[in-house]
Amino acid sequence: MIFRLFYSGKVDEFAKNLAQDIAKRYPPVIANSPEQTVSQKRVGEILEEAFTRAHQFSRENRLGMIGRAKLGHAFKWKLRYMGYEEKFVEMVTEALVVAVYRARGPK
Repeated sequence: MIFRLFYSGKVDEFAKNLAQDIAKRYPPVIANSPEQTVSQKRVGEILEEAFTRAHQFSRENRLGMIGRAKLGHAFKWKLRYMGYEEKFVEMVTEALVVAVYRARGPK
């Protein structure tokens, strides 16, 4: 269990790639625009695909509580760095954490 803490680079890299994939399909310049050109349905599809990948990553890597928290934190800061507005960052990060938490499944 302790040794998993040393694999945090894998979690950071996944968070970075996940944020970059979202940015490619829904760039901050579009997300931050008051005249949104992408439908809410399409944004939902983009995020749902990302969360499905995160869910799978969590299950495959058996992320514990610390790993899930680290993933959420790294993801949040990457989105902030990319220039997304805080409201979007908070909403998407919360949804990511819920998706990853659900990956635990029943004990």
